[in-house]
Amino acid sequence: MRYKSIRGMSDILPRDTGAWRRIEQITRLELESSGYKEIRTPILEDTAVFKRSIGETTDIVTKEMYTFSDRKGRALTLRPEGTAPVVRAYIENALNKISPVSLLYYIGPMFRSERPQKGRSRQFHQIGIEIIGSRSPQVDGEVIYRLNRLLGAFGLTNAVIKLNSLGCRQDKAGFTDKLKKYLRAEKKRLCEDCKKRIEKNAMRVLDCKNESCLLVIKNAPKIIDSLCDKCLHHFSLVKAMLRARGGEIDFQEDHNLVRGLDYYTGPVFEVTHPGLGGQDALAAGGRYDNLVKEFGGPDTGAAGFAIGIERLMLALGEKKEFKKPKILYIATLGDEARSKGLLLAERLKQVLNASQTLNCVVLLNMENASLKAQMRSANRENAKITVILGADEIKSEKITIKDMESGEQVSIEENFFSGEIKKRIGL
Repeated sequence: MRYKSIRGMSDILPRDTGAWRRIEQITRLELESSGYKEIRTPILEDTAVFKRSIGETTDIVTKEMYTFSDRKGRALTLRPEGTAPVVRAYIENALNKISPVSLLYYIGPMFRSERPQKGRSRQFHQIGIEIIGSRSPQVDGEVIYRLNRLLGAFGLTNAVIKLNSLGCRQDKAGFTDKLKKYLRAEKKRLCEDCKKRIEKNAMRVLDCKNESCLLVIKNAPKIIDSLCDKCLHHFSLVKAMLRARGGEIDFQEDHNLVRGLDYYTGPVFEVTHPGLGGQDALAAGGRYDNLVKEFGGPDTGAAGFAIGIERLMLALGEKKEFKKPKILYIATLGDEARSKGLLLAERLKQVLNASQTLNCVVLLNMENASLKAQMRSANRENAKITVILGADEIKSEKITIKDMESGEQVSIEENFFSGEIKKRIGL
């Protein structure tokens, strides 16, 4: 029997992991230099964590979560998103007592049982930040600014930031009543799923991409018209902060943007990219001021975002390619040379590590192969330099270095070997 990966859950192969590492390295450098600290939550959570936060009538909870009972009958779920687990960890570990405002980030896999398609997998990966502990509009501005900075650091261009506000709970409730009234009158024009959503969760209709539903949504009431003075003022301050960046952050207001998770309140946003086709969202986020309290924590504000890494890779295209490492290949002839080759390889790695060079790889022949076979292997690996150790080199206490691009071959005394290698690879 031939085993295959589960549909929608793909292997990340060595040819691709370089690009993934680059994304992760840039993320850590950008966020940690701005005061964010990494948090790692378990992949499995109590199912109630997601039902309470995301919303029991959302598609994620009703259709997409991987939920099962363990041997003790407890309902467990593979995390479909990152915010709820971070909030649970924040409360359980009393992070508010360590700092009044927590700046947290995460990188990891999420799981949703969706129909696999381009840019949408059943196991997918996200980068996210959460700022917990403040209701200030400055936090909203920071979250959007940090997202924009991060996308720029990845080299992404042509991304579009769409912005809206959902207001407070009272605003959402008032708007929902208006929306229901409108949708009931247009029910015949809606898809079957949206007909059911009218009474269960009317705002989800605004997320639908069905063509007939889009025509209905176009003339639907706008939530911006239902915002109280306090929420309108908050939203205006956020927009002013973004504009104050001197054009660095270009955003569009989209008054039909509601996001697919029930915990959002206040400003919400989504980042789209033309290179992703119909499913063009690659990042999203917003404010969720009620969630911490609902989970049993302090009554405090919070905001954050998440980036889909697979979608980011698609949007980056060729820009995602990780700079290929310089390969140093050590070819050895004879048992004594192989033993010395092992020591030489470790010595080379120490030199490279001391120079903080992450873009070099040292490969060592492990087989009893001829020099001709080893040189073919070095060529296959696209080695920049091949170090040759044989009986002659052992006897003379010298090391032969061959430049694989020019074909130049020189013999170097062992004392000068490290310096010669550093010079040839540009250190």
